[in-house]
Order: sequence, then C-alpha cells, then structure tokens
Amino acid sequence: MTLVDRDELRENGRGMSRLCVVCGGSRGIGRAVSRLLAERGCRVAVVSRNQDAANATVLSLAGADHMAFRCDVSKGEEVQKTFEMIQKTCGNISYLVNAAGINRDGLLLRTRPEDMVALLHTNLLGSMLTCKAALRSMLHTQGGAIVNIGSVVGLKGNAGQCVYSASKAGLEGFTRSLAKEVASRSVRVNLLAPGLIRTDMTVGLREGEGVRTIPLGRFGEPEEVAKAALFLLESPYITGQVLVVDGGLQLAM
Repeated sequence: MTLVDRDELRENGRGMSRLCVVCGGSRGIGRAVSRLLAERGCRVAVVSRNQDAANATVLSLAGADHMAFRCDVSKGEEVQKTFEMIQKTCGNISYLVNAAGINRDGLLLRTRPEDMVALLHTNLLGSMLTCKAALRSMLHTQGGAIVNIGSVVGLKGNAGQCVYSASKAGLEGFTRSLAKEVASRSVRVNLLAPGLIRTDMTVGLREGEGVRTIPLGRFGEPEEVAKAALFLLESPYITGQVLVVDGGLQLAM
C-alpha cells in the first residue's frame, strides 16, 4: 500500500471528497478510469495484483491522497483484507469500478480446466467478491455506485472465447440481480460492455483486420470507455443497465 501526497485537491465539484476503488486500476481501461476520476477530484484507491504497477499509476494521477493496494480479486481472503484496509485508511467507499480481468482465448476442446477456473474466478467471482466487500462500506454512506466491466462478447458470444464469454455473460446477470437487491439502499449497479479497445488484452489482434467489422472503423481507446464509466457512476437514475461501448461492433456480430 502506498500513499501519495501532492498539491491539495482541486475544488472541481461534488467528486472532491468521494472515494472510488478501481480494481484492475493499473492498466488498460482501469487505469484510464483511475486517471479520469482523479481529474474530476475523486480520491482513488488503485487495486492491482502488481504492487509496482499500482504505485506507478497512483504517481501519475492528478490531485492527492490516492492510494495503491495489491490484491488478487479472485481470492476471497485477500479481497476482504484489502477492503478492510481501504475502509480503515481511506474511509467509506462511494464508487467501485471492476475492471480486473483476464482472457485466454481458445477453442473449448483445447481449453484446460485450470484456465477455465482462472477465467471464471477472476472475471466473474472476483467482481462478486469485490462488490460484496464494497457494499459493506457503501451502506454506511447511504448510497453509492458500482460499474462492472463486461464485454460485448458476453452479450453476443464468439468462437474461440467460450469461457471468456461465459464469464462476462455471468457478470451481466450478476449486475442486474445485484441492482435489484441494493436499489432500496440507494446503491446503483450497472455494466459496461466494451468492444475492441486498444489495451494489452487486444495487442495480439491485427487492427487492420479487426476494424473492418467495426462500423466506426477503428478500435476504441481506454479513455473513451472511462468516460462511459464516469457517466454511469454519476447518473443518479440509472441502475441495472448494460451500456455498450463498441463503435457499433455489436451490429456486425
């Protein structure tokens, strides 16, 4: 865990005193979300399996009082201890963004059981565990917002991504159900479903081939997904919804 003190937070609105936990916040979409929330005045707790990467992200954030935590979200005990530390050190949580995820593409017949377990534990169980831990804190603030990062593949399916698709489809069902459970406590829960976004998870894809299937003609940028996440976090009358951010890819699937 690392505390970074800088200049005082800019007085730029209601986000100034809010604490946002970003799981998977040290890379890709999660890092873009961390940076955007910090720019808006939130205090950000960056959670990552890689402590050095989390520290580096915190150092790059605007504002002050951001913190880095090492945690494997697929492990229940680690999640519980990490969120207890966040609560003790930073206070009550207002926002949670679940951006931690892995992808191991392959035909089902060639997928090892241990890879199936890893995908489901990180992409689905991990978000369940972090939501449960964060809710204990959010209920003290009389409101909060959660954004889970799914995938357009979870909505449409894709050959060679059976297990990954299942993990993201499960996240959609979990998000909708949890939204119903906690709405009466003024906690909102929504899902973002990105398409092909330029991150380390898509680095192996040849963009020239991929863009032909995207109506907007390009891969998305992490910062564009981050803006959609911010929209859902700040929208007080939206819950249990799926927002697709894919440049129209779903139209061609």
